[in-house]
Amino acid sequence: METKNQQLFREFNEAMVKGDSEKILESVTDDIVWRMVGNDTIKGIENLEQALQGMENGNQFELEIEHLITHGKEGVVNGIIHSTDKSGEQRHYSFCDIYKLNKHKDGNIKEIISYVLEI
Repeated sequence: METKNQQLFREFNEAMVKGDSEKILESVTDDIVWRMVGNDTIKGIENLEQALQGMENGNQFELEIEHLITHGKEGVVNGIIHSTDKSGEQRHYSFCDIYKLNKHKDGNIKEIISYVLEI
């Protein structure tokens, strides 16, 4: 059985692949910092909302979570994302996200560090 924080991180990742901006935004703090290693850093919920709008490209995604580990206010999720574009071309990405919550119980995500590699 998953803990409440494990459930939060699983649902957050599922919302990302489904493009559920509402769920994503309600899961983070207003001062969210999302660092995508080797890419951009998003600071603040307004900038995150703009970035999410830019991600709507019509691709279909499938999430495969391999590990979901939590301890206190921190968590790590890794796995594979399968992407299929409109023409049917598939791409696969291995990811690892490190999360920090603003508080241990009923917290929201205040920091994310993401590592993504096409495989």
